[in-house]
Amino acid sequence: MWLLVFNKNSPKGKEVVSNEISKKRVVVTGIGLVSPLGNTTEDTWAGLLAGRSGVDYIARFDTSRHKVKFAAEAKGFDPAKFVEKKELKKMDYFIYFAVAASREALEDSGLKVTPENAEEIGTYIGSGIGGFSVFEREHSKMLEGGPDRISPFFIPASIVNIASGYVSIYTGAKGPNSATATACSSGAHAIGDSFRIIQRGEAVAMICGGSEGAITPMSVGGFAAMRALSTRNDDPQHASRPFDKDRDGFVIGEGAGILVLEELDHAKARGAKIYAEVVGYAMTSDAFHITMPDMDGPRRVMIKTVKDAGISPDQVDYINVHGTSTPVGDTNETNAIKSAFGDHAYKLAASSTKSMTGHLLGGAGGLEAGITALAVHRQILPPTINYETPDPECDLDYVPNQARPAKVTYALSNSFGFGGTNAALLFKRYDG
Repeated sequence: MWLLVFNKNSPKGKEVVSNEISKKRVVVTGIGLVSPLGNTTEDTWAGLLAGRSGVDYIARFDTSRHKVKFAAEAKGFDPAKFVEKKELKKMDYFIYFAVAASREALEDSGLKVTPENAEEIGTYIGSGIGGFSVFEREHSKMLEGGPDRISPFFIPASIVNIASGYVSIYTGAKGPNSATATACSSGAHAIGDSFRIIQRGEAVAMICGGSEGAITPMSVGGFAAMRALSTRNDDPQHASRPFDKDRDGFVIGEGAGILVLEELDHAKARGAKIYAEVVGYAMTSDAFHITMPDMDGPRRVMIKTVKDAGISPDQVDYINVHGTSTPVGDTNETNAIKSAFGDHAYKLAASSTKSMTGHLLGGAGGLEAGITALAVHRQILPPTINYETPDPECDLDYVPNQARPAKVTYALSNSFGFGGTNAALLFKRYDG
């Protein structure tokens, strides 16, 4: 809403319109997680606190001709528990995961979508790649039998915004309906943009986050061809080792992280449980290289996010870092944190949950935002596992190998993607 203020210096004190907008406060009231550690939020959280690796040999396809034979699959996930049988063939895995996580998040929040409030509740779900498995399947069918063999569901099963579309249909939410495709920043951008939508008063609640289902022959082969993946085929569970001196690449994962964001007064009026308040968000670009990270973009996105929240850098207690386990990426992020926070960088904690979940690509920002909100709510920091040999260039407190109770008032969640796109979200402990 526009604010009306009196300008004492204007003739007769005439009323003038300020160009500032009254910002609504936004809180997290629901969390839904599907990950390599479990198909629910609580199972995922239990795996994180136990320091359990979700990485193993790939079961979904034959890897005999692949250089990399392991990934972090969402084991035991049954889409038929969340989607009607007749609808299954119309979807890709990234849609399955998004629907499952959204249903859990909405149920967790206790928010009911009704004909009366449907237009005030929206969906915003990102994915970096979308329907990769559908692309591969339908391409093979075309090569074998011609274009007439292509399924009529091919296009709607594969395009990125369909996850948000299905969640809108299943929940009845008729407010803003959008999607992001900003590589590994997709989920974080979707949550940040939803935060802004509620701040501006354009919705009272948003079902938002990220989802990815890209553990497929082409995807794994493509990332391996880039030399981005770990090749620790003899020891998959120790392959994802962010900030460790012997790290050799990331481990691809799958799943979804969905949050229900809600305007504070609306949440309080219905007596909702509140996990945390969202107080800051920013995005930046490296303007440097398509795949190679640069320190400046991540540094600026953290500074801008903290500034957006109106706090000082030394008030941040914890960062759920991007921390992918790549040699250059982890050093780059460490240097960005030290540049953004100065001496305080050595006082805050900065753990990488990708050490356990692998890297969910476009779903990572959603999953890790949910984990960060839980860390703030439950005052426990998840660890960075497989941290065995310190790297002199990575010398921060990465919460090595064991979860840690801690006082956390402000926590940051970082997401950086190919193309030089960066996002950060800042959560605050809600005390009523």
